[in-house]
Amino acid sequence: MAGMAGQFPAGIKEEQIVENINTFREFLKMYNKISETCFADCVFDFTERKVSGKEEACSVNCLDRYMKLTQRVSLRFQEHQIMMNESNLEAAKKAGLIKE
Repeated sequence: MAGMAGQFPAGIKEEQIVENINTFREFLKMYNKISETCFADCVFDFTERKVSGKEEACSVNCLDRYMKLTQRVSLRFQEHQIMMNESNLEAAKKAGLIKE
């Protein structure tokens, strides 16, 4: 995206555009991974055009489990980050780098 200065709407920086593109790219990778995993785990009958009720239920359950797992991991990561930030803040205070 180098050399594109002046081509962005006012107030939007190139770094923001690149970050948004990278975020969207990661989303698409995750979406494709989930789709492939749930499809491989749940869809077996290719003799009919319609998805069976069993396959559909399996796919919904697969996605639900993945979303719950992702949410749980994200919450644990946030908790860990908060604890690390608090620990770093206390260490900085003890070292005299931050005054209260």
